Amino acid sequence: MSRLVVVSNRLADPRKPAAGGLAVALGETLKRTGGVWFGWSGKVVEDGTPGEGALHVSQAGSVTLAELDLCAEDHDAYYRGYANGVLWPVFHYRLDLAHFESGHLGGYRRVNQLFARKLMALLKPDDLIWIHDYHLIPLAAELRAMGCGNRIGFFLHIPLPPQQILAAIPSHEWLMRALFAYDLVGFQTEADLLHFSHYVKAEATAETVGVSQFRAFNSTVQAKAFPIGIDVEDFQRLGCAREARETFETTRKEYSRRRLLIGVDRLDYSKGLPHRIRAFRELLQQYPENRHSATLLQVASPSREDVDAYADIQRELESLCGSINGDYGDFEWMPIRYMHRTVARKRLPGLYRACAVALVTPLRDGMNLVAKEFVAAQDEEDPGVLVLSRFAGAAEQMKEALLVNPYDTHGTAQAIQHALQMPLEERKERHAALLARIREFDVHWWCRSFLQTLEQSRSEA
Repeated sequence: MSRLVVVSNRLADPRKPAAGGLAVALGETLKRTGGVWFGWSGKVVEDGTPGEGALHVSQAGSVTLAELDLCAEDHDAYYRGYANGVLWPVFHYRLDLAHFESGHLGGYRRVNQLFARKLMALLKPDDLIWIHDYHLIPLAAELRAMGCGNRIGFFLHIPLPPQQILAAIPSHEWLMRALFAYDLVGFQTEADLLHFSHYVKAEATAETVGVSQFRAFNSTVQAKAFPIGIDVEDFQRLGCAREARETFETTRKEYSRRRLLIGVDRLDYSKGLPHRIRAFRELLQQYPENRHSATLLQVASPSREDVDAYADIQRELESLCGSINGDYGDFEWMPIRYMHRTVARKRLPGLYRACAVALVTPLRDGMNLVAKEFVAAQDEEDPGVLVLSRFAGAAEQMKEALLVNPYDTHGTAQAIQHALQMPLEERKERHAALLARIREFDVHWWCRSFLQTLEQSRSEA
């Protein structure tokens, strides 16, 4: 196989397991090919020049890490302004939160040009380039403009919205045209792929010229769904380690008289946290037998707290939790234990295993790997139940979960009640089917399938 070059907004050291399954999966191929991982260093230079940045190259074993500094102006325009102020809300169907008037598109393109210039100096003619996520959509087009002839693939980790929503983005034609500079574009779900197909046919009069191939703008791109997974074996090994076992035992002991429900999310408006809390209130109202019996452990990791929309949702969430605890709680029982902090990854398997129900109810999500981690962490002889939003990408694969509409408060509360009352045999059947599927389509399958398809596009070309 050719040398792999991975490009992402941020990069992780593949030698560190705490980096998560994606870093491990990509790290294996990078190590095997002596590859390069290229991305922003995380450093913001306050007095730097826009369009410029120092590149720091180091070795992590056989893998080359190339980290690029950004000046404050570029970071604000590219990352905060356009990527997270326009693309993130629109791609999660929240046109009301997008700042179209901000004028950050120039900075977004300028940083992608900077990435391209710095990356070109590191490339070899036969390298296979894999670019990740919405921050870097136009990167291949900038590389092509500089004469790059390598095979280039792109994977979108977040949802792709329907044509009518995409078309609300000023300069959406330029953005989507940039995808035709790639040889392969990967999406999380078949629904995302369908949205891409509808857009390019309606807006760019694209032709279908082969299996999952589209031609427009004098270019042909292959587009397919590659649902990302987790490293099941690695996560289960993590569950056997001391920290996870301690967390399991402590949690079970502390809540020995309760049925535990768990939610683990970033504090983000796409996660549907207020809707989930309202559904839990509905559960306590409509099914009073759960009072003094069920406790919701809700972890909401801090995220972009300097943005107004995130501060608003934090205040709303804290108010809702406080209201429910005030209305229903007493000295012996608190309905919701809310934690606005990050839980160490090494403790998560133990926390999941101690819980009877997981609530994974985003309003929109590209995939959501918490759903898969919860399944992997369960005791196969007495597994918990997954309540999953139909609007999470994971719902396409995880049909044996209890699928809910998170906007339907009453329906979600009914599904939670079903989960809490589900007989053991049904729980085991559903869990076995879910576990088998996440084992088959794990993160290594995802990595291997994408790169094999990209390599095949090379041979066909």
